[in-house]
Amino acid sequence: MAGHKIAHATLKGPSVVKEICIGTVLGLIAGGMWKMHHWNEQRKVKAFYDLLEKGEISVVVEE
Repeated sequence: MAGHKIAHATLKGPSVVKEICIGTVLGLIAGGMWKMHHWNEQRKVKAFYDLLEKGEISVVVEE
């Protein structure tokens, strides 16, 4: 019987440099999104207190 050669996929271990790069990019994206969310919330709070200071809105219910 003739032995047949079967092509097997050679499995390589994880690339450390590639994993570090992917992790860094994902971390920067997530951090940027969190920072943008934080800035939007800050803007809302600042607008609320500016309106409160001008007297245009009130936290007390008018009777």
